[in-house]
Amino acid sequence: MSRWQPVTSAVTTADAPVAIRVREASVRDLDAVMELRLALLREHPDHPIYGRLRADVDPRARELFTTQLRSQTETIFLAERVGLVAGILRCVESMGSPLLEPSRYAYVSSVYVRPEARRQGVLRALMTAAERWAHARGLDQMRLHNVVGSVSAEGAWSALGFQVVEHVRVRSVPPRDG
Repeated sequence: MSRWQPVTSAVTTADAPVAIRVREASVRDLDAVMELRLALLREHPDHPIYGRLRADVDPRARELFTTQLRSQTETIFLAERVGLVAGILRCVESMGSPLLEPSRYAYVSSVYVRPEARRQGVLRALMTAAERWAHARGLDQMRLHNVVGSVSAEGAWSALGFQVVEHVRVRSVPPRDG
């Protein structure tokens, strides 16, 4: 049983106030989780890591996401607007290096907001739920990775208080001779 409370926030759009409700996903939400998490990967087809989806991604994703939804050390939040799932965010209680503080932190991953719901408070509502989840576990730091070069993603994460502190680099291992 989790100790966080669902977050409902109202944001004003040009048309009318739209309530955003954030809740913890369950295995019953597997189809929505699969849809949004795979949409995130498919949004970056040219990325050297995320653009390399396996041919059998659907059955692999179903098994992986089911395991994650049942985990005691992580959670997946879904944001709903007007009864439709508009965004997703995964939080994992992670261990840091035994040589550094903090020893544990909240790792934020697999964040996706449907394009038509962006810039309407969905990400901020998801982050509010993630912060409450982290506080309930005694975690005082959040970390994440985001795709380099996405001006909107970099702007959103900066606006939410995240700083760039390192870069991830990728290199292929050359084939062996003979």
